[in-house]
Amino acid sequence: MKRTEYPWLLPSAMSEPDLPGDRDRPRRTVRDWLVDVLFFLVAVFVCLLATEASENAGNSETAVFIDFVVGMAACCTLWLRRRRPVGLPVALTAVSVLVPTASGALLIALFGLGVHRSFRPVALGGGFALAAFLAQPAIRPEPGSSYLSQAVVGVMIMAMAIGGGMLVRARRQLVVALRERAERAETEAELRAQRAQQLAREAIAREMHDVLAHRLTLLSVHAGALEFRPEAPPAEVARAAGVIRDSAHEALQDLRVIIGVLRAPGDADGAEGERPQPTLVTLDALVAESREAGMRVVLDNRVDDPAAVPVATGRNAYRIAQESLTNARKHAPGAQVTVTVTGGPGTGLTVDVRNPAPTGDFEKVPGSGQGLIGLAERAALLGGSLDHQALPGGGFRVTAWLPWAP
Repeated sequence: MKRTEYPWLLPSAMSEPDLPGDRDRPRRTVRDWLVDVLFFLVAVFVCLLATEASENAGNSETAVFIDFVVGMAACCTLWLRRRRPVGLPVALTAVSVLVPTASGALLIALFGLGVHRSFRPVALGGGFALAAFLAQPAIRPEPGSSYLSQAVVGVMIMAMAIGGGMLVRARRQLVVALRERAERAETEAELRAQRAQQLAREAIAREMHDVLAHRLTLLSVHAGALEFRPEAPPAEVARAAGVIRDSAHEALQDLRVIIGVLRAPGDADGAEGERPQPTLVTLDALVAESREAGMRVVLDNRVDDPAAVPVATGRNAYRIAQESLTNARKHAPGAQVTVTVTGGPGTGLTVDVRNPAPTGDFEKVPGSGQGLIGLAERAALLGGSLDHQALPGGGFRVTAWLPWAP
């Protein structure tokens, strides 16, 4: 709970922070007025009963009038009980020892002390009031009642007033604690949502890199071939142009899918942008696409039933193979790439992609340098591992292991 949201919360001079309402607010609410008026009327009623008891006790008219005036004045001081929750009951305690008509106001003040202050000041004020309630029957005894009975009744009523105030305070503390806990839980939930959103965006960024890098590499390779071989036969130029067109179309489609993930539910075209995610079953199509682009790819898929591979495992295996083929096309054009997939339930899925050193001169395609890092993160998030290393003679190898539950 932010203190700025409750400007009436001020540090307590006694022992602990005040609760809402411990200090008199600059402007009382309707509820405050109703409570104060009710307490004032109760105190006045007790004052009238005590005045009648004083008259029945045979006191003089002057003594009865003084008791009534002092008692009503004590009732009027209750309007200060929010501003002086400690000083008011102490003053009324001293008055009530000599004037029983102030006892009603004292009980209301003790109730307010229990509500607005912690245990230590309540104990001190209660001890002072206890002494007063024990001394009052001796100083102003009631005819027909023993000292013991008057003292016991007075102490019980005083204990009920203070106990009721402390019960109200405990309930307010519980409400404040629950409010703070709810606000803290709301803040933590918001932070978790922000963290989840950040992780989702990072995953989408990796997905975008893996997907678009493969397509754009095809565009770069074939566009470069057309640039450096303007005398190529028309059929070869047409084939290269067709690959460029198809790759650009696929890149746009993949980009549309990724952007569709970022859209909120119910946005237009959200359903149209969704396409089936690649799995190990679609690995053959990826290899065929690479071969059409001019790569020499050998696929050795030893998994008996690729459709039985878990969706997450198959999708990550596909992306690892896709990024590895993209890197081989960039850094070893013309070299034969071997893709080997092995494993089964319980033993995990292993994807091995290797290529020898490139031969001849070729134009290097620039890369972001984040491909292998993204592959390692993919494998780690799934609970697997990824290793890459240069082979003797200038080749390169990428090996990934992904879990496959039995």
